[in-house]
Amino acid sequence: MSQATDFFATHRTMLEEAVAATRSRGYYSAFPESPSPKVYGETAAGVGAAAFEGWLGTEFPLSTPGCAGTVATEKSPYGKALDVRYPRVAPDGVPALVEAAGAGLRVWRDAGVEARVGVGLEILKRLHARVFELANAVQHTSGQAFVMAFQAGGAHALDRALESIAYAYAEMTRVPETAVWEKPGRDAPIRMEKTFTVTPRGLALVVGCNTFPTWNSWPGLFASLVTGNPVIVKPHPGAVLPLAITVQAGQEVLAEAGFDPNLMTLAAEDPADGLAAVLAVRPEVKLIDFTGGNVFGEWLEDNARQATVFTEKAGVNTVVIDSTASFKGMCFNLAFSLALYTGQMCTAPQNLYLPSDGIETDDGHTSVDDVVAGLEAAFGKLLGDDARAVELLGGVVNTGVLERLEKVGSVGTVAIASREVRHPTYDDAVVRTPTVVLLDVTDSSTYERECFGPVAYLITTGSTAESIETFRRTANEHGAMTASVYSTSDETIAAMRSAALDAGVALSENLTGQVFVNQSAAFSDFHGTGANPAANATFTDGAYVASRFRFIQSRRHLP
Repeated sequence: MSQATDFFATHRTMLEEAVAATRSRGYYSAFPESPSPKVYGETAAGVGAAAFEGWLGTEFPLSTPGCAGTVATEKSPYGKALDVRYPRVAPDGVPALVEAAGAGLRVWRDAGVEARVGVGLEILKRLHARVFELANAVQHTSGQAFVMAFQAGGAHALDRALESIAYAYAEMTRVPETAVWEKPGRDAPIRMEKTFTVTPRGLALVVGCNTFPTWNSWPGLFASLVTGNPVIVKPHPGAVLPLAITVQAGQEVLAEAGFDPNLMTLAAEDPADGLAAVLAVRPEVKLIDFTGGNVFGEWLEDNARQATVFTEKAGVNTVVIDSTASFKGMCFNLAFSLALYTGQMCTAPQNLYLPSDGIETDDGHTSVDDVVAGLEAAFGKLLGDDARAVELLGGVVNTGVLERLEKVGSVGTVAIASREVRHPTYDDAVVRTPTVVLLDVTDSSTYERECFGPVAYLITTGSTAESIETFRRTANEHGAMTASVYSTSDETIAAMRSAALDAGVALSENLTGQVFVNQSAAFSDFHGTGANPAANATFTDGAYVASRFRFIQSRRHLP
């Protein structure tokens, strides 16, 4: 038995549980989300933090074919100096990188499904052993607060990666490796033996994002890898370290299992290099996973014609407010959703529609001004204390977010102003609370565009029916990752469900507790739908993995 199949045997129970969870859609997690010493031990946090600190100011030890010199491009939103240097791949180094990445493809293909899946699962286990190191790396490149970085950048990202492997395994094993075909004949049956081989498409390119470098990258990375495709990881220049750690762990496992470690490579760049565009149109690249803005996402879809392109882009996420049986619960839930990671999530709500004459609540008729006051009071409880606020807000990831925040007052009436928050640990951290801007439904030129960051629009409409219709139209035209509705009316809920189906958007209804619209659970919630302009795929389903390979058959007569 090979090392790779040993890995498969070791992790088979986890894989089978994960496959079962994708079918039941119930709660399942293989990686604990709490960073508590009771879960991970008394020394794990310190060891992980020390490992992270050990990379700072050093040259990260990766061998990258085609590299020339190093590049250091990361800046912590908390003001901490990083100065990690990575092997730089410039455009003239791409041919060598592509050649080296593809060199091990045939051996990797011929190893078979169980070997590849075993290697993928072992990489997840190695990454889990470094989860505190990864959490620190995600925190200081994305600006997420530590607990969120541990969960979204570590445990939940691992669950999403496992989910993609589970789907890939299910799809690859749906067809038998061999079959005997027998057709009745006049004298004797015609008998043939047929072989069906899972065959990769070619090189895969993963283009990482700044805000969720692991959560957004790992599903596509592992789906491509275990289906037989070598993977080139092109990280966002602002968030390289989490993916460098990923590639380092992957290369270690691949080498131990006897495979070419360049089946997983890191392509760090100078931002001026435009490396993703160069790699994306290489004829050897057959799969591309991208998370980011509309401009480059649409460029990939239009220009990388030789590849299957999976994109998650911008959208306008919507909340329709009609009525509620828990006004305080609604305001708390919305305030938390708006404040979480300073709104720097593709799932964060932006457009909040409500009738201009107010809504009915458990506190009686409530005006638009009352809703503003309720949100402001909830923000006060959540964010009034700076030390508590930073654990929810995290840091502002880049200057573009600040620029949008500063300009938003010119497009409407600021109902709740943003304020600067002082971080108790990092003096140079850039932290802001959300702002809420009042608009009218006629101000479509403003609210039909994503304003990424801590900005929410409270948009008054003539009626709930108009709110729902505006949601349907804007999501169809401009995309959305999430939608939410608050109503005590069964008819309104039904109308919103229908609109969400028409617009191809996942819907949350009457969230007033500890589940928030911008959070999704692996193995149960689909992330994105692939049914509107915000994303052409979903994390994670059969369609997300099945197009990463093909079944190629051979056949022969049997006596």
